[in-house]
Amino acid sequence: MGRLKIAVLFGGCSEEHPVSVKSAREVAKHLDTGKYEPFYVGITTSGAWKLCDGPDVGWENGDCRTAVLSPDRSAPGLLVLEKGQYEAIGLDLVLPVLHGKLGEDGAIQGLLELSGIPYAGCDIQSSTLCMDKSLAYLVARNAGIATPNFWTVMAGGSVDPDRLTYPVFVKPARSGSSFGVTMVSRREDLPDAVRAARRYDSKVLIEEAVAGSEVGCAILGNDPDLIAGEVDRIALSHGFFRIHQEAAPETGSENSTAIVPADISPESRSLVQETAKAVYRALGCRGLARVDLFLKADGKVVLNEVNTLPGMTSYSRYPRMMAAAGLPLAEVIDRLVSLALKATDDEK
Repeated sequence: MGRLKIAVLFGGCSEEHPVSVKSAREVAKHLDTGKYEPFYVGITTSGAWKLCDGPDVGWENGDCRTAVLSPDRSAPGLLVLEKGQYEAIGLDLVLPVLHGKLGEDGAIQGLLELSGIPYAGCDIQSSTLCMDKSLAYLVARNAGIATPNFWTVMAGGSVDPDRLTYPVFVKPARSGSSFGVTMVSRREDLPDAVRAARRYDSKVLIEEAVAGSEVGCAILGNDPDLIAGEVDRIALSHGFFRIHQEAAPETGSENSTAIVPADISPESRSLVQETAKAVYRALGCRGLARVDLFLKADGKVVLNEVNTLPGMTSYSRYPRMMAAAGLPLAEVIDRLVSLALKATDDEK
């Protein structure tokens, strides 16, 4: 058999564009070119698709060609503009390495479904659910999983500051990472925090702060066969976890350290892993996701959020947790490819 032709999508139009490019660089380092023939498709911040040599620094200014997905489901692949004509490149799979809006919210997944190209990771429904934190909370609650108390503020709406128990976190309901997130301890600071969140999303989520440690669990697989990576814990010196907004996150954070494996009891570790799997199943995830939780002093866990396309950078939590469980990134990629192709075969 020849090598599988895989398109690696990276970049994108969201505020997480730079993180996506870094994730793609790490994936490129660990992609086994003996098994796969990679086609790197970078999406610029303005939305242009470019077939390039790789996600290296300055990729968008290199020798790139315009590329689009073929709309013909009988011939799934790329159409690449070459000297005024389109060249068709067949694909076996797409590996999205996109974070945030238009990458992690079901949009790219829908485009791939229309094009008939198998892809790694969560499907449209689970991507959309997990991206909207308020919807994810509602589904998780219905499955018996604890969530913070929360309120949603739609465009043009408001919330009575006196209804809230402070501190609260104000955040965009449908945005990745911690962009637009503010911790509010005084009622008079609430309007500014809502405005800051609306820079990234018209729908704003306000949630009560949960007293506890931030922990996470990397999940890999399709239900019922799920693998849980090692649990990590975010040790904070002050403030709250804001990774990806540091000037140089590769050198560490100024207020946080990820401890892998987490320095928690075996009972708590098991509970975090089992709860992460329960969240993953309840939200219909497939392929991979990172489930973030709060571990309270009484040993109970509370859902924080789910990242369906978690960071894959050199400093990201998901690959570190999987590596600590004995699965290096190269093997994670192999399993993601196998899972995606099997899911496609099962649907036929």
